[in-house]
Amino acid sequence: TNLYLGSMAVSDLLILLGLPFDLYRLWRSRPWIFGQLLCRLSHYLSEGCTYCTILHITALTVERYLAICFPLKAKVVVTKRRVKAVIGILWAFAFLSASPFFFLVGVEQLDNRTDFSRECKPTPQAMESGLLATMFWVTTSYFVLPVICLNVLYGFIGRELWRSNARLRGPNTVLREKGHRQTVKILGES
Repeated sequence: TNLYLGSMAVSDLLILLGLPFDLYRLWRSRPWIFGQLLCRLSHYLSEGCTYCTILHITALTVERYLAICFPLKAKVVVTKRRVKAVIGILWAFAFLSASPFFFLVGVEQLDNRTDFSRECKPTPQAMESGLLATMFWVTTSYFVLPVICLNVLYGFIGRELWRSNARLRGPNTVLREKGHRQTVKILGES
């Protein structure tokens, strides 16, 4: 969990560092004074890090699901080495799937006579080719699919905790019920 949270913190920090460019674009879209590279890079990093954070949350949920529903299997499957590999794959997949954004945007100059008309926005080629619309669906799927996955997995987790509550018997029942309530409370807060 700490490895996932640490990696997600790096991703969120990169989003935070790119925030001034997003705010500049919102408050004052013209003129774009930072050049072509920063225009493309800011969009790419923002999208890639957002995808990365979403994938981290989903992977963390899968880990919780394994730990609660299959605790013995989780001890074997979830190792530090595998988690590091999964995190590396998450980063690579997120930035690979965000890579078209690097080519979808650019500094466009509406009026060739003044620099005031320079704006960081999607290029006409991106809109005409349909790639921008495709990336809209990629971004949408990065929201919809993890939400479905999280709902299903937390449903299974809730069902398992509900069932395990019925199985609490024996001399340490009070202690186990307290631990059970704490687990449910932690899952409810996250």
